[in-house]
Amino acid sequence: MEYVEKTVKKNYVYEGKILTVRKDDALLPDGRACIREIIEHSGGACVLYVEQGRVLLVRQYRYAYGESIYEIPAGKLEKGEDPSLAALRELEEEAGIRAKRLELLYVNYPTPGYTNEKIYIYRAYEGEQVSSHLDDGEFLDVEWIELDKVKEMLKKGEIKDGKTIIALQHYFLTEKE
Repeated sequence: MEYVEKTVKKNYVYEGKILTVRKDDALLPDGRACIREIIEHSGGACVLYVEQGRVLLVRQYRYAYGESIYEIPAGKLEKGEDPSLAALRELEEEAGIRAKRLELLYVNYPTPGYTNEKIYIYRAYEGEQVSSHLDDGEFLDVEWIELDKVKEMLKKGEIKDGKTIIALQHYFLTEKE
């Protein structure tokens, strides 16, 4: 049996550049009224790139956590944007790699309890070096890290970003080294 909740009314509380916040009136599957707090987000795309036994990671300060973290190149989807094109764009903008081939690994629901955000996780292949061109106000370092070192970083909890962990675990579970 599938338990479905019904939206009675969407109540918009805040509409920003990156997200929208709602406090909805809804009905539980048994018909009782409830409130659902939802963050609307356009979603994102990210891309794992591995070349010559090294993983391309970016290290970027994340204000919400107050620290710099390792991530695969990623970015927000523009309204109606094809996630695969966003992934290719971010790989080029952040790391200066233009990939010829892309494979969708997963569509991740990072926090299903309160947001509709979807993150499209890709693997890119056959890259060529081009110029990177970061967005205005974006600051990051590109690092090529040996596979064994990345594996150790995962084991020690040094890589904390969920989308990056998913992509790397997929790689280590499926690739022949």
